[in-house]
Amino acid sequence: MSRCRWVVFGVLAIGYILVYFHRLCTAVVANDMMRDLEAGATLAGFLAAAYFYPYALMQIPAGLLADSWGPRKTISLFLVIAAGGSVLLGAAQGPSLAIAGRTLVGAGVAMLFVATLKVLTRWFTAREFPAMASALIVVGGVGSLSATAPFAWLSEWLGWRASFVSIGLATIAVAAAVWLFVRDTPADAGLPPIADAPGEAAPPAGVLAAVVTVLRRPAFWPLAVWFFFDLAVFFSFAGLWGGPYLEHVYGIDKAHAGRVLAMYAIGMIVGAPLWSFAQTRIGMRHKPLLVVSSACLMGITAVWAFYTGTLPLEAQYGMCLGLGVFSNAIAGIVFAATKELFPTAIAGTALGLVNFFPFMGGAVFQPVLGAVLEPYEVAKGVFSAEGYQRAFLVLLACSAAALLAALCMQERGRKA
Repeated sequence: MSRCRWVVFGVLAIGYILVYFHRLCTAVVANDMMRDLEAGATLAGFLAAAYFYPYALMQIPAGLLADSWGPRKTISLFLVIAAGGSVLLGAAQGPSLAIAGRTLVGAGVAMLFVATLKVLTRWFTAREFPAMASALIVVGGVGSLSATAPFAWLSEWLGWRASFVSIGLATIAVAAAVWLFVRDTPADAGLPPIADAPGEAAPPAGVLAAVVTVLRRPAFWPLAVWFFFDLAVFFSFAGLWGGPYLEHVYGIDKAHAGRVLAMYAIGMIVGAPLWSFAQTRIGMRHKPLLVVSSACLMGITAVWAFYTGTLPLEAQYGMCLGLGVFSNAIAGIVFAATKELFPTAIAGTALGLVNFFPFMGGAVFQPVLGAVLEPYEVAKGVFSAEGYQRAFLVLLACSAAALLAALCMQERGRKA
């Protein structure tokens, strides 16, 4: 049992590395893509955001397919779809096909997170599950790290097109590994069930009624709004415009920018266990953790907005580290807070719905920042420090909205 469940987790963890890689990899090759595809800043924003729209929209179907068809089949099939999208992106000769490829990638990897959580509930005890969920966020940090300096080096060696084709082939290999080594339950592997694994609990009034119940709960909305605006900051910078900003304003090359951006991934890897420790060991509640995190993120975006071209390059390492710690790393706390608001029968529906909002935030604000930057183009695909300052002011407003949402959050046990 012990060996088998760690094999299951390990294979799914490799898949989750690809989820985060595909999510954020466009930042270090954004300039190359804009040049080769002859795309402006707004179009580049839509190209990067094409991952997020299908990812967000597929969250509820992901849960339904994992329940009805099974996680193993769902993950394997949709990873193949993501692989095809990555190959199409690498082969695209124009923005339309590139956007189509990026859309297929987003739709394909969208199925992994919810299905993986479902598998973990069957292979690990209720006491072990929070630690495994935190471990999954750390794995996401490894995926984020792979999308920075390592991908910059790979694209320097192979070119961005061949790099995406290679990643597509690697994604097919992971899909095959999921099919061969992952089983939905211990019983599928000929093993006894985990003693205290939670039983399957379907919403008593049906899926639609569960969705309505979640959306009508006032306490749900501060968490959803927080996710939308807070992760909009992270995905806009880490997933697209951070690389061009560092290259255009500081004049560094792609590999150097990748090393700076790698710090947000390290922030995720370090931050997720720290937030989990603060909650489970120190006993801090969700709301103060989110308020502190949001206030720190607002400080980071304020420094970017008001010291856009004057901040030393060395300071950007710390800024990116803070972005990882105070934004994406704390996402597990929001999932825990959401789960506490609802009975077990509809907790999965609530988690799927709240997971819709961070990706919509990225989908909306990546092209918005591109539109803000376009009037400040000083050369083909190159934007001025003043343009990036205007873009960072938008992110400052997003972080302020996230802080306000955190202040409006209601803890379990209070009237909602």
